[in-house]
Amino acid sequence: MQSLFDTVRDRAGGKLSLAVGVLLMGALLLWILLEIIRVLRRMHYERLQQRLTLRSLEAQLQQIHARSQQVGQDRLVWNGFRKFSVAKKVTECDDVCAFYLKPHDGKPLPEYKPGQYLTFQLDIPGRDKPLVRCYSLSDSPRECQHYRVTIKKEKAPPDTDFPHGAASSFFCDAVKEGDILNVKAPSGHFFLDMAKSHPVVLIAGGVGITPMLAMAKAIASGSKREAWFFYGVRNQREHIHQDELQKLAAQNENIHLHISYSRPAAEEVKGRHYHHEGRVSIELLKEVLPSNNFEYYLCGNGAFMKSITEGLEAWGVPEKDIYFEAFGPATVKKKVAQPSPSETVHMSKMQVTFGRSGKTVRWEPALGNLLDFAREQGVRIESGCCAGSCGSCLVAIRSGAVEYLKSPDAEPEAGACLTCICRPKGDVVLDA
Repeated sequence: MQSLFDTVRDRAGGKLSLAVGVLLMGALLLWILLEIIRVLRRMHYERLQQRLTLRSLEAQLQQIHARSQQVGQDRLVWNGFRKFSVAKKVTECDDVCAFYLKPHDGKPLPEYKPGQYLTFQLDIPGRDKPLVRCYSLSDSPRECQHYRVTIKKEKAPPDTDFPHGAASSFFCDAVKEGDILNVKAPSGHFFLDMAKSHPVVLIAGGVGITPMLAMAKAIASGSKREAWFFYGVRNQREHIHQDELQKLAAQNENIHLHISYSRPAAEEVKGRHYHHEGRVSIELLKEVLPSNNFEYYLCGNGAFMKSITEGLEAWGVPEKDIYFEAFGPATVKKKVAQPSPSETVHMSKMQVTFGRSGKTVRWEPALGNLLDFAREQGVRIESGCCAGSCGSCLVAIRSGAVEYLKSPDAEPEAGACLTCICRPKGDVVLDA
């Protein structure tokens, strides 16, 4: 009996020992597993930290490289006028010529922002002083072996005695390959921000294609940014840089080109020479674009710009997403802060005297700037960019003071003002 009891006890003890052993082994395996997991998690965290550190270093290196490049580019920018030779002159279409310009000193050129322009000082025979004019750069900003401007000969309105555009006629009729021109460095606040990735719509009419083409070429040089390009002319005879546009669209699937002819010739085929018959309009944009959620860049004549900008605003496009350049008296003017009713009453009592012309007139706040006001009074003031950059509208102030609607690109000389971007602060006498 005792022997049987001992046997049972031994067997029970053995099973208990086995169970304990299994439990200990299980606990050991669990601990090992947890340790493995902890080590793996630590390794994953360390690798993640290493990747983040590496990315941070890469970003810092890119910023340093970008700053270094910018410093290098800034060193290439020149002050005042620099001599450029006309390396090539190409007739693009009726009354339109492209001019390829190279620095006469052979030194490198800085890159420019797509949409900026060059300022020219032209010595035109028969004029008592040089004429200053600005023309948009029309080539890729990365093509810095040369600069290119594309200029249309501006003709006088029919049935008038007005002369043709002096500067554009001089370029198209008189300037030839090998000529030397005085040119300021690229400038202007109207340009495509290449640091952004938001899709854009480029809208051009006639010779307004020039800054838009530079923008499209900038997008094509490595960016995958979505771009819709609308261009309107009468027909193929006015189609500027036609082959370049077609090639640009064919080689870049993110650039969607839409050409509109308002008066296509009989031999011009829709679908081959152009895509839409009629003018570029807000109705066309609504028909083609998937939504209105874009940034819009515009350049064209005054009526064209006014129609498109008003149409975009009515479509619900925020004003901050509509960009255009204000060149000359016929273009849409950028909105500026309007004076309050009481300020308007006060300002309308101010007098502007044009010393040379012998005119004293009450200031009209609605006209915005002194250059447009002078034109309304029949007072001639030279002008170029109408954006405070070229300096051609500089006029001496005999007495009084002015205030600027925007900061000029360069501080004007003491005792003078850039009439295109300023208005009087009180009674003022100008040497005009």
